[in-house]
Amino acid sequence: MTQRKNKVVIFLGPPGAGKGTQAERLAREGGLTKISTGDILRDHVARGTELGRRVKPILDAGQLVPDDILIALIRDRLAGMEPVRVIFDGFPRTTAQAEALDMLLEELGAPVSAVPLLEVPDEVLIERIVERGRQAVAAGQTPRADDTEEVARRRQQVYREQTQPLIDYYGGRSHLRHVDGVGTMDEVYGRIMQTMP
Repeated sequence: MTQRKNKVVIFLGPPGAGKGTQAERLAREGGLTKISTGDILRDHVARGTELGRRVKPILDAGQLVPDDILIALIRDRLAGMEPVRVIFDGFPRTTAQAEALDMLLEELGAPVSAVPLLEVPDEVLIERIVERGRQAVAAGQTPRADDTEEVARRRQQVYREQTQPLIDYYGGRSHLRHVDGVGTMDEVYGRIMQTMP
């Protein structure tokens, strides 16, 4: 059996673009571990840990969690992973986070392989997020606190202001791959696969 190589994929795109769904499928089919800082943080909130209590008001307001907390979570998750085969979903969100992640990956000898950018128009994104909240209610579940139009619009604004520079950051390193995020899940997945090294 040939030894598998390090592979680091970073999904970029605004909230509601479908990063989580596509990252899960790529992880499953590509033998990669999906790392979603959002999932990790929501798990801490649900379990009522000290970290969960610290970040709950930040998440509820649609704001970004401080970098030091996120980098520590990722360092902990990657520790002892050999080879490093991961997909980041929802991280990094800022150039500072990208630089910190690059430094961590350099330490591990596992540089970024590809950065697919899912591109979806704002109004489509807002409708997807609001619909996700409606479906949760219809299924008798409690919707995520950020599945409202008001919070969704605020998150899009935060994304544009703080995360947009990542497109320039990874574009300048030849990692960025533009992917049309509108269509069926299979169509979008096929486009993503065409961008993989």
